[in-house]
Amino acid sequence: MNAADEDRPLVLSLGSINADFQMRIDRRPEVSETLIARDFQRLGGGKAANVAYLARRLGRDAVLLGRIGDDDLAEQALAPLREAGVDLRHVARAPDAETAVSVITVPPDGKKGIVLAPNANDAWDEEDPAQLDRVIAAAPAGSVLVIDSEVPGFVTEAAARSARRCGLRVLLDPSPADRVSDALLSLVDVAAPNTSEVETLTGIEVDGPCSAARAASALVDRGCGVACVKLPDGGCVVAESAEVCHVATGQVDPVDTTGAGDAFAGAMAVALCEGQGMVAAAVFATAAANHAVTGYGSQPAYPDRHDIERKSATITTSTLGK
Repeated sequence: MNAADEDRPLVLSLGSINADFQMRIDRRPEVSETLIARDFQRLGGGKAANVAYLARRLGRDAVLLGRIGDDDLAEQALAPLREAGVDLRHVARAPDAETAVSVITVPPDGKKGIVLAPNANDAWDEEDPAQLDRVIAAAPAGSVLVIDSEVPGFVTEAAARSARRCGLRVLLDPSPADRVSDALLSLVDVAAPNTSEVETLTGIEVDGPCSAARAASALVDRGCGVACVKLPDGGCVVAESAEVCHVATGQVDPVDTTGAGDAFAGAMAVALCEGQGMVAAAVFATAAANHAVTGYGSQPAYPDRHDIERKSATITTSTLGK
């Protein structure tokens, strides 16, 4: 890395690192039914891992912060990240835990179901935030910290606090939403929930862009700087203090929605590192997520810049009332 690269904003990704076991099913099983699956794959996954992977695919340096087990599944989770060039120096092995595992089923409509065993993702010690603080403090100006809620709250809050103190922006993927505290929201520059998560966080039922705008504005009122609600149709609603914008996309026919939200977060972080405004960053992120659902698996389906540019041409923006 040359001196110019050392000063270039990067993506810090803190959260879950998983070994994914994914398969296709022709329909969802009934209670007590055994269903035969197909197209079984062992993949790397996890929200933070996926964010870092996409950032590297888009040419941005990425540092992964997380925990893996001392087992053979760790290499399944880390191998694609290592190949992509993600900085793994701050991924620690938890000696008494297994690497997190996701079992993912994908029906014909592409709307995946996931069962997650968090395992090492929860294996953080009270001393660990001090190490995170040192890593965050060493990041170049303009870097972005992306966090999710699949690691303990004391870890994400401490990291967000460190980022704020160092002048870095914080992007939160609030999943699972019931782990998100008001203290964490107050430290976040951008929160990017889906409709289910924003309903949990605000109590506002979302059935379209207008109700998403109300929920996003309510989330801003709870303390985050910007709320970007991801819609089921592939678009999103962005609420800042002064305005609300609807980012609409053309028809999307999903093959597999696994990792689409992570693609959104990773692409948005890259856009923010590059100095794009919030609406432009939301368009970039929406295009990335829309491309991600057109392939099978998360990381293998992630876009490059050409893919995002092509998808961006199908996206429109309009102003909504709060």
